[in-house]
Amino acid sequence: MSHDSTKKTITVALGVCLVCSVLVSSAAVGLNSIQTANKKLDKIKNILAAGDLKSEGQNPETIYKEKVKPIVIEVKSGDVLPESKYDEFTKPESFDIKSIVQNPDYSTAIAADQDIAGIKKKPNYMVIYEILGKENEVEKFILPIYGKGLWSTLYGFLALDKDLQTVKGITFYEHGETPGLGGEVDNPKWKASWNGKQAIDENGQVVIEILKGIVDPTNPNANRQIDGLSGSTLTTRGVDHLVKYWLSEQGYGPFLAKMKKDGADEKI
Repeated sequence: MSHDSTKKTITVALGVCLVCSVLVSSAAVGLNSIQTANKKLDKIKNILAAGDLKSEGQNPETIYKEKVKPIVIEVKSGDVLPESKYDEFTKPESFDIKSIVQNPDYSTAIAADQDIAGIKKKPNYMVIYEILGKENEVEKFILPIYGKGLWSTLYGFLALDKDLQTVKGITFYEHGETPGLGGEVDNPKWKASWNGKQAIDENGQVVIEILKGIVDPTNPNANRQIDGLSGSTLTTRGVDHLVKYWLSEQGYGPFLAKMKKDGADEKI
């Protein structure tokens, strides 16, 4: 092959690469808004699923606006952040766990002996969701949860009843666990088994537990136990740990304690 032919071949190849790069970049930019919208809609659907709000045949965003009230809390104190103090990182519409934990001003490193969820850092603020019933009374609380499984970080929502003790639903909207094994966190039957289980006792202690095996219904503690995921010990352990972490004093414990106290004060 002559020198000129080689030069032409390289020129054509570079030209094709350049055109392909432009097309791929243009497609990525053009699809970004669609991907963002789909991600937001998927998150809304999972919040509704955790709160057992049916959306078949209806616009999920409409149901969300009518039945769900997002609030921002300071994790350490459990205090609700006033809307007047929202900023680009804390406003519910754009709140993103992955982004906020990368910002040292909005996150805190977790001591290794306390990091049972394997997340290393936690947000200083979290958005939680109140499910509203008749006369806008709070019926449930949807709590974002996340932590390490076997292959991935699992992100999901845990719903607690207004008694702040009983699980009303759980769902995971993002993970990379093995299909058929750890991926069974998506199994509707397994998720349904959480409904009605006691997560926290009267003293505020986290009592829910995911077993390695199957729950024995004759066990006195069966009402606070969940079947393990068959063939996936490490994912089971990861879910057990992340749920316990976020319900503990390291997670939503201070908020739940304040809500329970406020409820008790109202009854006096």
